[in-house]
Amino acid sequence: QVQVVESGGGLVQAGGSLRLSCAASGSIFSINTMAWYRQAPGKQREMVAGITNGGSTNYADSVKGRFTISRGNAKNTVYLQMNSLKPEDTAVYYCNAQIQISPGVNRPTFSYWGQGTQVTVSS
Repeated sequence: QVQVVESGGGLVQAGGSLRLSCAASGSIFSINTMAWYRQAPGKQREMVAGITNGGSTNYADSVKGRFTISRGNAKNTVYLQMNSLKPEDTAVYYCNAQIQISPGVNRPTFSYWGQGTQVTVSS
């Protein structure tokens, strides 16, 4: 059993900051890429930022320079520091983890999602 749990959402004024946290737990052998996605009402879910277990990062163009993704020392946690927030950043933010459950090399990974956390930015 694997669980992915997000926290840290809330209501903030435009220009403010929030920090989201995500932790994966359970029967995990290793975690590869972890990423944050978001979905605004009436829109498709989009990737915001991703980070590999080696520390390589990528960002959506709309958040570059404002958001920073990082992983904790235990590698089963991921954070999203969001600065200079804009009303258009309002969405439910989801954490995704690519997890290998079985030990060994070349074993398959599976995609796990958290339940989502609401971020609302007021103008």
